[in-house]
Amino acid sequence: MVSWFAAVPVVVAPFWPHAAPRAVTAFRFERRLTYRFTRQQRLLKTDEFSSVFNLRRTQANSFFQVWVKPNELDRARMGVVVSKKVQRRAVGRNLIKRTARELFRHEAAKLVGLDLIVRAKRSFHRSEAAEARAALLRLFARVSPCRAS
Repeated sequence: MVSWFAAVPVVVAPFWPHAAPRAVTAFRFERRLTYRFTRQQRLLKTDEFSSVFNLRRTQANSFFQVWVKPNELDRARMGVVVSKKVQRRAVGRNLIKRTARELFRHEAAKLVGLDLIVRAKRSFHRSEAAEARAALLRLFARVSPCRAS
């Protein structure tokens, strides 16, 4: 088995024309991790959100509420809802959305075949971010066995 950090040295020319004529050694990875939040992993349209909301299968804790619906796709999809009632400032809403997307990117392999909507129930600051991440991870763990039904 080849680990993901197995690297091949590559010689790269300096980008500045007046730089000394020496080679810079860089590394190119043989295999790249695919932890991206692509367009195919997002719920984008109103109909997609409505179909998940209408099924009304939900899990919740003090930070988040997650709606779940099985899909027939080979991937999980997620939408995030953060209202101005939860966090007035856009900076805070974006922090909450980034946190949810980041956790979804890492957990997407465990959630294959599900459409998820994550709704923030209350605001959190950077000091509480670790607690909020742990809460969302617990919700993802509870939601993933629901795929069978």
